[in-house]
Amino acid sequence: MFLVALMGGTVGQFLFFAHQIATAKVPKSANADAIVVLTGGHARVNEAVRLLEEGHANRLLISGVHPGTTREQLAAVTASSMPLEKSTVDLDRVALNTAGNATETASWVQKNGFDSLLVVTSAYHLPRAKAELSDVLPEVNLIAYPVFSKDLKLDTWYREPATIRLLMREYVKYILARLRNTVKGMN
Repeated sequence: MFLVALMGGTVGQFLFFAHQIATAKVPKSANADAIVVLTGGHARVNEAVRLLEEGHANRLLISGVHPGTTREQLAAVTASSMPLEKSTVDLDRVALNTAGNATETASWVQKNGFDSLLVVTSAYHLPRAKAELSDVLPEVNLIAYPVFSKDLKLDTWYREPATIRLLMREYVKYILARLRNTVKGMN
């Protein structure tokens, strides 16, 4: 009986997680001291650069940039109307995963004294990204800014086997990140 209740609770939590992602909205007021974008697709970086260009923040960190990628390549890929100058755009080439993104972002935020941060990443990645970032930046106001892939049908995720698998993988990673942060907080 306990196992059935546990399975039911887990399924219910997954459904809630999937619903939150499927109904995520871009914030109406998306202004902050700075922006961080977690790499993993051109759309994410494009959106973060657009937000910077429109003045939603004064500085941008692109976290998880491949060591061989240049500013010029990033500017070309994003079709930025302004060069990605060192005075406004920082590149993190150290982070290899979401936990690494959080660590590098925390260092950058603390170095620059930011109090608020727009967190730009894929809608399905936002819960885990926020969990990792809030663990290392508990005093910083994190504003989630979801990016939606044209290929991912979130509105009908329950009918799309590939989307269901993606959401299930992300849910497991999210739960593991929360557990790791909880255990770390107990030490």
